[in-house]
Amino acid sequence: MKHMIRQVFRPGKFLFGFILFLALLLMTIVYPLIIKDAPLAIIGRGTFFPPGIYMNVFDSIGSPQYTLMLDDAAANRIGSKLGNAERLAMKEWLVADGIPGNEIDIANTEKLIEQWENNYDPAQSIAGMTYAKQLYYQRLNTSLQGILSIEGAIIAGNNPESGVLEESNSVAQTDYVNIREVPNVRVLPLGTDNFGRDVLTELVSALATSLKIGFVAGTVATLIGLTLGLLSGYIGGLIDDIIMFFTNIFTVIPTFVLLILISFSIGQEHRGAFTIAVVIGFTSWVWTTRAVRAQVISLRNRDHVNLSKLSGHSIAHIIVADILPYIASYVVMAFILQISSGILMEAGLSILGLGPKTTEVPTLGLMMNWAMIYQAPTLGKWWAYLPVVVTIALITFSMNLMNTGLDQVFNPALRD
Repeated sequence: MKHMIRQVFRPGKFLFGFILFLALLLMTIVYPLIIKDAPLAIIGRGTFFPPGIYMNVFDSIGSPQYTLMLDDAAANRIGSKLGNAERLAMKEWLVADGIPGNEIDIANTEKLIEQWENNYDPAQSIAGMTYAKQLYYQRLNTSLQGILSIEGAIIAGNNPESGVLEESNSVAQTDYVNIREVPNVRVLPLGTDNFGRDVLTELVSALATSLKIGFVAGTVATLIGLTLGLLSGYIGGLIDDIIMFFTNIFTVIPTFVLLILISFSIGQEHRGAFTIAVVIGFTSWVWTTRAVRAQVISLRNRDHVNLSKLSGHSIAHIIVADILPYIASYVVMAFILQISSGILMEAGLSILGLGPKTTEVPTLGLMMNWAMIYQAPTLGKWWAYLPVVVTIALITFSMNLMNTGLDQVFNPALRD
C-alpha cells in the first residue's frame, strides 16, 4: 500500500492537481469557521459594492482622530470624484450647451469646475440628450459640490431644549482615523453581488455545494456505469445485448438535452441540490459503462478468472474478487472525471435557470445565473462573475490533472 501511494504521488501533475484541489476543499471548511454569516445573507443596501475594506462612517467619527499633513491628499480626494471619464462627460455637456471645445481644458481642474458651476443648470434639457444621461449629470453635479473647498465638515446634532440643530463637532480635511480603532469594519475582498450579499462568502458556500453535487452525481454515475459494465462485459449474451441496447439509446440522445428536459419537468420547487445531483448521475453513466465493459471483456478469459470458474466460485465472487481489482484504478479515474463533469453540468443547468432552487443554497452555476440576469458583465462588475469562472476552472483543472497523473501511473503505455 505504501509503495502504491508513493507511485500515485510521484507524477508532478497529480501532486499539483491534488494540492490545488485540497486547497479549495480546505477553504470551504475553514472559511465558514471565520466568517459565520449565512451565504445568502444581505449585508449591503444596494447592488454590486466594489471589493475593498468598508468602515462604519458613524463609528469613525467617534474614533480617535489624528492629524496628518499629506501633500497629495487633496489631489486624491478630487481624483476619486473627478476622474477622466467625469471630465470628458463635463466637457460633453458644456460643448452641447454652446461653449467652444477649445476653451475647455479638462486637465485644469479649477477652471473646468468654474465653467461647470457657471453654466450647468440641472433643469436645462439639451436636445438629443436622453433622460438617463440627464440624471447622470445631476448626480455628477451633486458629487462635485464643494470639491475644491478647504473647509472641514460640520457635524450638527438636535438640541433637545431648543429643538434646533447645533454644531456638535467638526471634521477637518486633515483628520484621519486608524482603521484598527474603528469598532465596525468589514473586509469584502470580492465586494457584493446584485442583492448586496458578500460574494466571497457566497462563493465559498457555492463551491462546497457544487463539490457535493459533483460527488453525488459522480458516485451515482460511476456505480451505475460500473455495475452495468461489469455485468455486460462478463456475462455477455442476452444480458449484454439488453444493456448495450439501452446504452446505445442513451448514447444517441445528447446528455445535456436530456438533462434539461428532466430538470424542467421536475419543477423549480422540487429541484434541490441533491435532486439535481442524482438527475445528473442518472444521465451520465453511459461512457463509464462502455469503457468498463471493454476492460472486462479483455479480462474475462484470463487464466486467473478461468481458474476461479473451475473452482466453482459464483459470478458475483469472480466479478468482485478477480476482475474488479484489475480495473479499480480505471474506476477511480472515471469517478474523478464524473465529479468534474457533474460540476460543469450543474453550472450549465443553473445558467439556464434549471438548477437547484435559489432559496436554499448557492451554487457556482447559480452565481453565474444571477450575474447574467443582473447584467454584471455589461456593467463591468467583474467581481460578480469572474471569481466564479476562475473557481470552476480551477476545480475542473485540478481534477483533470489528478486524472492525468493517475493515468501515467496505471497506464502501461504512458508509464515512465
